[in-house]
Amino acid sequence: MRIILNGWFWGQTATGSGQYLSHLLAHLPEVTPEHEYLLTLWCGHASPGRLHGCRVLPLATPFDRVSENLSKVWFEQVTFPRACRRLKADLAHVPHWGSPLRPTVPTVVTIHDVIPLLLPPYRGALLVRLYTRLVAAAAHRAAGVITVSHASRRDISTHLGLPAERVWVTHEAAPASMRRVNPAQVDAVRRKYSLPERFLLYLGGFDVRKNVAGLLAAFAKVLEGIPSTASVPCWAPDQQPPGAGQRSGNRLEQECCPALVIAGRLPQRDGDFTPDPRRIARELGIESCVHFTGWVDEADKPALYAAAVTLVFPSHYEGFGLPVLEALACGVPVITSDVSSLPEIVGQAGLLVSPDDEAELAAAMEQIWHDVALRERLRGEALAQAARFSWQQTAQATAEVYAAVHAKG
Repeated sequence: MRIILNGWFWGQTATGSGQYLSHLLAHLPEVTPEHEYLLTLWCGHASPGRLHGCRVLPLATPFDRVSENLSKVWFEQVTFPRACRRLKADLAHVPHWGSPLRPTVPTVVTIHDVIPLLLPPYRGALLVRLYTRLVAAAAHRAAGVITVSHASRRDISTHLGLPAERVWVTHEAAPASMRRVNPAQVDAVRRKYSLPERFLLYLGGFDVRKNVAGLLAAFAKVLEGIPSTASVPCWAPDQQPPGAGQRSGNRLEQECCPALVIAGRLPQRDGDFTPDPRRIARELGIESCVHFTGWVDEADKPALYAAAVTLVFPSHYEGFGLPVLEALACGVPVITSDVSSLPEIVGQAGLLVSPDDEAELAAAMEQIWHDVALRERLRGEALAQAARFSWQQTAQATAEVYAAVHAKG
């Protein structure tokens, strides 16, 4: 088969769609060498020339000098399907929610989630809502739909009205770089980001569904029961918390209060959609026990996960929840939400809580902070659970969808 992929998100590794496309293309030619793969790119994005044995075709739109948003819609709805017809593709794959309303060849679309249909803050302004209606209608014209979790499959069937038999689940996986690291790597990252000796970790985005405000409120409840003599987090012997040079950096563990490290690029503006966690920490009076790292280099993430007591990820909704699986692959237990895809991703390797119950979240953090036996059991479960996911399996399952769609004609 000649299979053409829409590569609009190629190279955009800060996005879930970009990561998905990158990992998928790294493995598809390997698991199905009998197929020919072509990747179409918008000419406004950098072209890698040839990739993993896959031909790369830069394409232009009439709006390239006008608007990237207009270019994206035209690329999805006109440029890409025309290229599929011209190149005599047997099958097309749009690896993000943006398939053509009038496909020219049998088309598979990957819908990672239907967040704009589920969560009001994500519906956007009029043009965004019109775009959502367009791609929702286009999904009905696709020959097959791939999604990344069983939870997303249920939501797609419910909210898009697609029959469940037309929706296949191919789980994502953690990158191969997410694995257990040695103590020297952990120490280097601890120094680089001035991390406490022991800490709870949040790593992710700051839009409202991530529930960082709820995490901070729950952490404040944890600190309420800490004696005043233990009001300072544990810092590594050779580290000092910012602005606290007068404190001893060699406190005994039992004298220290828990610390929370919040990692990721902080919001540029404080608003309802992206509340600034620094302001929330100040208002709660817990800023001395919360450390913000800012942006974390991808290469540093495995050691950052490994340094943590646990990852706390109380999101209200995830199509997949990659940070959870990344932490598990690094042998780190997880506290996460009992909603959307997160229970199927974490399995038995973490504690599940209601994202709306701050007391339950606080109790889980206290439990995992103090219970050494629980942490060790969950660490073993973490590695076993992460091993159930791989990009090679994802590519193989995707190829099976291609074959099923092609067989239907």
